[in-house]
Amino acid sequence: MNEFFLGHSDHSEHTEHENLPITTEEEAPRKIITLHASGVERPHKPTLQSSPTAVLLISTPDRPGVIAAVTEFITRHGGNIIYVNQHVDSAEFILFMRIEFETRYFDLPYGIASNTFMEEVTGHKLYFIFRFNSYPTRMAIYVSKTSHCLYDLLSHYAAKDWNVRIPFIIGNHPELEDVAQRFRIPFHHIPTEGRSHEEVEQEHFELLKTQKINLIVLARYMQILSPFFTESYRNKIINIHHSFLPAFAGPKPYHAAYERGVKLIGATSHYVTSELDAGPIIEQDTVRVTHRDTLKDLIRKGQELEKVVLSRAVEKRLQHKILLFKNKTIVFD
Repeated sequence: MNEFFLGHSDHSEHTEHENLPITTEEEAPRKIITLHASGVERPHKPTLQSSPTAVLLISTPDRPGVIAAVTEFITRHGGNIIYVNQHVDSAEFILFMRIEFETRYFDLPYGIASNTFMEEVTGHKLYFIFRFNSYPTRMAIYVSKTSHCLYDLLSHYAAKDWNVRIPFIIGNHPELEDVAQRFRIPFHHIPTEGRSHEEVEQEHFELLKTQKINLIVLARYMQILSPFFTESYRNKIINIHHSFLPAFAGPKPYHAAYERGVKLIGATSHYVTSELDAGPIIEQDTVRVTHRDTLKDLIRKGQELEKVVLSRAVEKRLQHKILLFKNKTIVFD
């Protein structure tokens, strides 16, 4: 189940068939906009925090008074604003905004905050995500045989750097089960060889549903997910690609880069869509290489980069700092 509310303030329902110009990070399956919190379950146990906060992510046509209406709503209900960041796309005339505020004296509980926001912030066509950070994201990690990204994610998890729970790790090979055991996380070996996509993904769906997973991270999971799967978890699957997309796409980017004699290699973390390696990009980085570097050197440097880029992208997602517009991301500092 989702840990957020998604809606807008003009009280009109839009279906998936309507061509709306604005999309958000967490659209409900089969719907562009969800007006009510029906079907959203309250997480079982909140995380204790010294200063609990909530986040509002907003995209809306740019017009005077939007920011004032949102900030007045928060202060009127006892929220103390501690962070505001905004960006206006001057070509599309769209305002993107992230506001974080303390909820110690906020008088709207989890279950009614979204609907109250829609009722009170009228006159503006707002598409928003409302999150209470006391409820951690439930994240599943998918792996194959390569461990460097998995170790980096789990090191952040063990250090409690992120507000996240990892109920399980899925691998299509058993090689990394010992890594999961070291961090005391259940490992599920779900082989893919000789099995249909439908059979494999049905096992995945059962686990994801049972554990109420909000986010899936592909930590070098070397399998292509079906369009049905990616649509079911639309904008909730983050991948790391071992090249600087869109350059050198495909299964052996380092070989292609080596043969081309490149001076920079890169890594790209992006949301997964049904179109291979073409989802909205969240994070990228590069490292310099020279003619002295062997193919082995390129792979080593690339893997160092991959784990850093993936963790940065996951961190931005867990901190609720990402909005989507068309096939691009707005990633707040």
